[in-house]
Amino acid sequence: MKVAASSMCYSTYKAYCLGAEHKRVPDDVAEHPVMTGHEFSGEIAEVGSELTGRYRVGQRIVIQPAMGLPSGYSPGYSYPAYGGDATYTIVPEVAIDKDAILPYDGTYMANGCLAEPLMCIIGAFHASYHTTQYVYEHEMGIKRGGALALLGAAGPMGLAAVEYALNGPYQPTLIIVTDIDQTRLDRARRLLPPERLEGTGRRLVYLNTAGCDDPVDLLRGHTPHGMGFDDIMVFAASRPLLEMADRLKGRDCCLNFFAGPTDKDFSATFNFYDVHYESAHVVGTSGGARSDMLEALQLTAEGKLSPSLMITHVGGLDAVPHTLEHFKETPGGKKLFYPWATMPLVALADLRAKAAQDRRYATLADIVEANDGIWCEEAEAFLLENFS
Repeated sequence: MKVAASSMCYSTYKAYCLGAEHKRVPDDVAEHPVMTGHEFSGEIAEVGSELTGRYRVGQRIVIQPAMGLPSGYSPGYSYPAYGGDATYTIVPEVAIDKDAILPYDGTYMANGCLAEPLMCIIGAFHASYHTTQYVYEHEMGIKRGGALALLGAAGPMGLAAVEYALNGPYQPTLIIVTDIDQTRLDRARRLLPPERLEGTGRRLVYLNTAGCDDPVDLLRGHTPHGMGFDDIMVFAASRPLLEMADRLKGRDCCLNFFAGPTDKDFSATFNFYDVHYESAHVVGTSGGARSDMLEALQLTAEGKLSPSLMITHVGGLDAVPHTLEHFKETPGGKKLFYPWATMPLVALADLRAKAAQDRRYATLADIVEANDGIWCEEAEAFLLENFS
């Protein structure tokens, strides 16, 4: 497979930090290094003779990394030659057997690789569930038309969750988005403004809870009769944030812990009175199903999801090692890499400043600024033509 685009996930940084202690990383990684990158798209470069009926050279594809193996192995964590941070990668037999190679009809390859994080969001929404008293069946998905809180959610994955809540099938009546970083909240509000819901009977509210005397009272005050939320998703592995979420629950609330901690002993207190008497429950997901990725691709093709909203930085393959090593020091959203380009990691907001040293950045800045500061297919095409 010839890799066209690869985006970096916080999960990759966790694997970098934990090494063999990470559940998806082999024990012998020090002797047999693995290839990073599990969010990637590209085209088929060669097809074995037994697969010519299923695949063809030049076919555009996206990779479903969650293969459901007992080992937990997946591209970007577990294989020496199967990952997105490379010009070419070798797709193993198990990925074929698991039907983890999806056709991609689009031409904008960044959207293809970002189907993976969208899949994770969609899977989380579908994994949440609700109940009816004395009816012993779970109704899967967040509550339709309910009250949804997205906590710590002004980062890239939170943005995807907000857009899916706006345009996906569940249509919550109330969407509250919190964060403690005003810069991130301002960007989220600009890209996904509350005004989108004017005249629909639905509300989108952004709140900065930093320094708030009583964030629980503030958030509950937005819910019908102050009764709390039907669904809560937590986007940071923070004990105080989880314990705040616990106090925001309404009856039959589903608390979805989306953020993956690195500490295997990570814990928080939880009100079990509410479990018994109020049907409160907790779920957590990692990755998503093939059907979730297909839904992500479909909604993107329909214009209902905009993966590029997540992108704040771009670079070439040469920028991957330094970006991974200094991941926590680089603010912003998704870092997008083009393996066939040679280019340092650059924030979209800094493209204009780079133009003084290199006029190519001036053209990139023109394209991005004309698209409201959002990365796009025209920018991708220019980068590949001029930085490769």
